[in-house]
Amino acid sequence: MLPHRIPFLLIDKIMELEADRVVGVKNVTMNEWFFQGHFPENPVMPGVLLIEAMAQTGGILVLNTVPDPENYWTYFMKINEARFKQKVMPGDTVVFDLKLISPIRRGICHMKGEAIVGDKVVMEAEMMAQIVKKS
Repeated sequence: MLPHRIPFLLIDKIMELEADRVVGVKNVTMNEWFFQGHFPENPVMPGVLLIEAMAQTGGILVLNTVPDPENYWTYFMKINEARFKQKVMPGDTVVFDLKLISPIRRGICHMKGEAIVGDKVVMEAEMMAQIVKKS
């Protein structure tokens, strides 16, 4: 459903998809391209990529509202209240759980999400995205 491709497709699987909620998974391995240059002696998944993976998960939620998702682009509009609480490292499985804050209107989706490893919230954020029909 997403137009992203490797190496920038950051979600491995969607576990749950409801009208107002989506849960996606990213298995973080040492083979990830970003570990080559991001603290090679202490590999940590960059926070900006955690945000992007969460956004891709949320993109599935908003694209699921149209019958022809391949004909739309999803764009970030806003990120608020982003908090990074713990490092994400190789071997971690990150679960992204996003819920709508308000109903989707005119292709605009306002959601709140958590990134969870094991039983710990490692990152959280509010984000807004919009889908736009391809021209």
